[in-house]
Amino acid sequence: MENLTNKLKAQSGKKFSLKDHDPAFTAGYKKDDAALLLNDLIIETTKLQSQLYAANSHSLLIIFQAMDAAGKDSAIAHTMTGLNPQGCQVYSFKQPSTEDYDHDFLWRHYKALPERGRIGIHNRSHYENVLIAKVHPEFVLKERIPGINSVKDIGPEFWEQRYKSIRNFEQHLQQSGTVIIKFFLNLSKQEQKERFLKRIDDPDKNWKFQTSDILERQRWGDYMKAYETAIAETSTDENPWYIIPADKKWFTRIGISTIVLDTLKKIKPEYPVLPKEEMEGLTNAKKKLEKE
Repeated sequence: MENLTNKLKAQSGKKFSLKDHDPAFTAGYKKDDAALLLNDLIIETTKLQSQLYAANSHSLLIIFQAMDAAGKDSAIAHTMTGLNPQGCQVYSFKQPSTEDYDHDFLWRHYKALPERGRIGIHNRSHYENVLIAKVHPEFVLKERIPGINSVKDIGPEFWEQRYKSIRNFEQHLQQSGTVIIKFFLNLSKQEQKERFLKRIDDPDKNWKFQTSDILERQRWGDYMKAYETAIAETSTDENPWYIIPADKKWFTRIGISTIVLDTLKKIKPEYPVLPKEEMEGLTNAKKKLEKE
């Protein structure tokens, strides 16, 4: 399993290209075995989640980024099924509100961070500010940043500073006990086309499709470049990106679950050991209960 985790990890400090990552990659796994394997992974993960919650020393933040129709929602649903809802929280970030724009771009994401002992899942994240905002820099103007009065004011130095802000933000979280996993669901353009057509043809899935999706698809090359730069600039040994093949949903779920499990194993959460006095209290309580 660890070999798969390493295989899907974007190496830090290296030039990154999505062309080196096959969206249909399955690592030799078979679809017929996927359901059973995923169930085994979830069982192990659930046990470690319980220990993470009890230990109350670390938290786990899982970030999902992808193009439309890559399957983020279904991946979250299938890989987190079975986890204790008490120790797991999901935030789906939409367009920033007026209140959000009255603060810096990290503010609303900081508010949604998981508490110690919990697993937090961010469906889209602070990376939207270097992805969709990179493709549509006019969105940056809504932030009303001093000195940024037009798109012409948004140059390379602006983006370099924004990547630096993200690295510093994540480094601070990591040093404070929040372990971060960043998933990019790598969907091919052809597979996106087929999924869009299914959404259009199926009345039950029409609600998932918006005409703006086609407009964004026309900027596919710009988005791929934005993702490549963001991943290259922010994938570190401490806070890595993982490139998850997304053309085969069954393998997407195996890849995600494997990495989550391996990450929890590295945290090594353990149930707390009670002090001697409290252990003696448990023994006395047991004796009293047995005498009833």
